[in-house]
Amino acid sequence: MINKASRDALRRKRHSRIRLRIVGSPERPRLSIFRSSKFIDDRNGRTLASASSREASLASAASKVDSARSVGRALAERAKAAGVSAVVLDRGGYRYHGRVRSLTEGAREGGLDL
Repeated sequence: MINKASRDALRRKRHSRIRLRIVGSPERPRLSIFRSSKFIDDRNGRTLASASSREASLASAASKVDSARSVGRALAERAKAAGVSAVVLDRGGYRYHGRVRSLTEGAREGGLDL
């Protein structure tokens, strides 16, 4: 069994490999996914739109996967309000299943072109 530190190191390694190929542009900004059990507020970077399952309006979903889908829909609405209609998906080194997949499907349902 792999411990948490090793899993994090492997995810960071995958993320750095992914970031070599994925580059956002003004026409298609990068949609970066970060899955965490902690609340993180990143005020240093320039964020066009954001959504979190910690928001009161999005936290009422039954499961984590359902919550991720509602976060994706909310993110799509906010991105469209900011003038973004197409994005490049940066899954952050996470496998494309579960919450990550649900979030991207919710963003597609909300009208984002991934």
